[in-house]
Amino acid sequence: MVAFKQARRRDDDIAIVNAAINVFFKSNTDRVERIYMAFGGMAPTTVLAPRTSELMIDQKWDQNLVERVAESLCSELPLSPSAPGGNIAYRRSLVISLFFKGFLAISQKLINAGIIPEDVVAPEERTGCETFHTPALKSAQLFERVREGQPKYDPIGRPKVHVSALKQATGEAIYCDDMPRADNELYLALVLSTRPHAKILNIDASKALAMPGVHAFFCSKDLTEHENEVGPVFHDEHVFAAGIVHCQGQVVGSIVADNQNLAQAAARAVKIEYEDLKPVIVTIEQAIEHQSYFPDYPQYVEKGNIEEAFKKADFIYERTNRMAGQEHFYLETHAACAVPRDTDEIEMFCSTQHPSEVQKLISHVLSIPCHKINCRAKRLGGGFGGKESRGISVALPVALACYRLRRPVRCMLDRDEDMMITGTRHPFLYKYKVGFTKKGLITACDVELYNNAGWSMDLSFSVLQRAMFHFENCYKIPNVKVGGWVCKTNLPSNTAFRGFGGPQGMIVGEHIIRDVARIVGKDLIEVMKLNFYKTGDITHYDQILETFPINRCLDDCLRQSHFYRKRREIEEFNKKNRWRKRGISAVPTKYGIAFGVLHLNQAGSLINIYSDGSVLLSHGGVEIGQGLNTKMIQCCASSLGIPIEMIHIAETSTDKVPNTSATAASVGSDINGMAVLDACRKLNERLEPIKKANPNGTWAEWINAAYFERISLSATGFYKMPGIGWDPVKNPNARMYSYYTNGVGIAMVEIDCLSGDHQVISTDIVMDIGSSMNPAIDIGQIEGAFMQGYGLFTLEEMIYSPQGMVFSRGPGTYKLPGFADIPGEFNVTLLTGAPNPRAVFSSKAVGEPPLFIGSAVFFAIKEAIASAREANGFSKDFDLQSPATSARIRMACEDRFTKLIDMPPVGSYIPWNVVP
Repeated sequence: MVAFKQARRRDDDIAIVNAAINVFFKSNTDRVERIYMAFGGMAPTTVLAPRTSELMIDQKWDQNLVERVAESLCSELPLSPSAPGGNIAYRRSLVISLFFKGFLAISQKLINAGIIPEDVVAPEERTGCETFHTPALKSAQLFERVREGQPKYDPIGRPKVHVSALKQATGEAIYCDDMPRADNELYLALVLSTRPHAKILNIDASKALAMPGVHAFFCSKDLTEHENEVGPVFHDEHVFAAGIVHCQGQVVGSIVADNQNLAQAAARAVKIEYEDLKPVIVTIEQAIEHQSYFPDYPQYVEKGNIEEAFKKADFIYERTNRMAGQEHFYLETHAACAVPRDTDEIEMFCSTQHPSEVQKLISHVLSIPCHKINCRAKRLGGGFGGKESRGISVALPVALACYRLRRPVRCMLDRDEDMMITGTRHPFLYKYKVGFTKKGLITACDVELYNNAGWSMDLSFSVLQRAMFHFENCYKIPNVKVGGWVCKTNLPSNTAFRGFGGPQGMIVGEHIIRDVARIVGKDLIEVMKLNFYKTGDITHYDQILETFPINRCLDDCLRQSHFYRKRREIEEFNKKNRWRKRGISAVPTKYGIAFGVLHLNQAGSLINIYSDGSVLLSHGGVEIGQGLNTKMIQCCASSLGIPIEMIHIAETSTDKVPNTSATAASVGSDINGMAVLDACRKLNERLEPIKKANPNGTWAEWINAAYFERISLSATGFYKMPGIGWDPVKNPNARMYSYYTNGVGIAMVEIDCLSGDHQVISTDIVMDIGSSMNPAIDIGQIEGAFMQGYGLFTLEEMIYSPQGMVFSRGPGTYKLPGFADIPGEFNVTLLTGAPNPRAVFSSKAVGEPPLFIGSAVFFAIKEAIASAREANGFSKDFDLQSPATSARIRMACEDRFTKLIDMPPVGSYIPWNVVP
């Protein structure tokens, strides 16, 4: 009796296909007496395979039987192309593969019992029946020790615990929806479009309004055309759909009622009549076919002369590939709570990364000035960019209802609502043509990048720009032409996500460098080093790389990971195992630090010192769990020379620090930290005479004396990032980015060629993050970013209907990495002796740069697949789309079993994210 299960994620997940085989043999023989085979995932209920079982009776248990059974199972268990769940070819192949795994497992038992000879199953095939198990995890975290002579209470450079860690771990931390309900409070539910592209003919809310406890319905008719037009940059969106809906999940109206259940039931009772419009565009390919682009695109960035360079190149190679989107899946969904103050004031509690933007748009929608709106954020339960701009979908209807009804109103989206409404990371299509020498030196590259923006622009133009500026990753290409298109489709508007187009661009460079190494037949590491940027080189957008330690990062990571030893061991392992293969890959990263829009690179702070010596610190950043408040307290404590316990940050609030930038682009610590230091400098200057008069006094004594001498103990700070704002025409001498954060990751994986499952055996990362202000937080950010990148490139798959309906609307259908997906060995090292003069306390930004290193797993998987394909007589040159799900891994490992399944050849495009 044997059983197998294959799921999208190994732990805590339902099966895609599972199988159980119960076989009885004639006494002490290898002939089948009777057999029962059951399969799940091939029909609405578990199914048997009686016809195939019948043909096995009295047959010899050997490889010939496997061939007959495989063919019989293919015909006995067909699957319609329109069967629910998709992945038709993969599921059909799993039936055969899981039977074969059962055959191998049972054969091993018969061999051990001495019933059949060992040569029935070749030694290299025997591990095919094994399944992965979570190993005993181990890890190392290495960082620079605090410099000698630093005062013991100076927290800079020390691994300090996140100031809210205990509250968050115990569940005591208060988030937006944890706030106690106010007297007379109402709940708001959104009315959403059910059509992807349609004209609204009529909205009938009478049935909903007739329900007891329902107080109001709002739609576009309750706002002027100007008030209804909103958006983070371009006002091309609406608070409520006006005349036409552009995607399923677009907000058409809102219901306000006594409680959540009632409001949601009433929202479903609102009847909307539509007239469908054509076309409905879901994929990038459809957008290209219909020329559905936003105005002013395509845009190009050029350097050198690619035509001449292509003429001189020894090799020219072209390829097309894709990278999927990714759901933010923050633990706290979008939430907002508005409370009326006085007759024309509003206080907004909002789960947003950009309180000032919410304040500004509420001002616009309600036609009241910003100074009558206070937007507050204590902490967010994750954001990852998803709460930079899309929070307006909830915040603006809540603010409107509160202002019109003069009652507190709140809304927190359910997970399915959140995933329907708020958009994802931008999917990308990229095409490249690369020219290079026989030695593997890249001389020219022509790249086309297309991103799927959804129905509105949001921040898609900036996402595309960063992708265009990061496509070459760490490799110098002297002749470049990069074209970019922002595609308009009938999907929810896609938005910022950790990396902000950087990963979508850099994966192009990593595909290119591997194509070059494969074609010229040279070692990948050698080709990487040959093409690496060096200090003093200039990018294709004219920025000088003043320091570029990528070679040092790579060498340290190769040494730390024992790369060359592992690679030799992998070669031996792959020779000895037919159905399990291993791969190892190194991935470097270069991430530019700054907002792409000049005016956002600024920050403010406010420090109030009270007469007892305690300090209240406010700054423009939002605590999203990333430890920003902890670092700001460290900056303040170091500058004022006091223990961190004397400093408190209450919340982020627009009435304390105005005109804040979004907490995004990884610059939260950089700009807010410098603003905090500026405020501290002013306070230190005011306190200097007091300290001179009483040099042996305590902090409390100095503050008390300052108070009685009527010295101001409140100061604001401000910082603007210098030297940036590059524009090829208006400001060609400025920088695009303030500096770069670099790093290298090496991942080793093992794949199961029969099921498509995989396991990350080890991961080693070396990151250059300058002089870390808090190694504990920074290493945590690196580990978290890697795992989120790992999910992006291997597990997380958004599925849509041909009409643009999001099918993956929760953890049942959308798979995040789990505990079993953590690398068996996970080592992170911070590069030492690499201070950064362009940021606070010589540190570097750390939030987004490590995410792309998760692609090391993707490329290691690709190496393992290539080994499997080579062993089966297939080309090592094949396309693997991201994410490398179990289905894609299995079908790329072509073998005699997959050949029994009717499917398109490897490399042909299957619209993986659109299913019937």
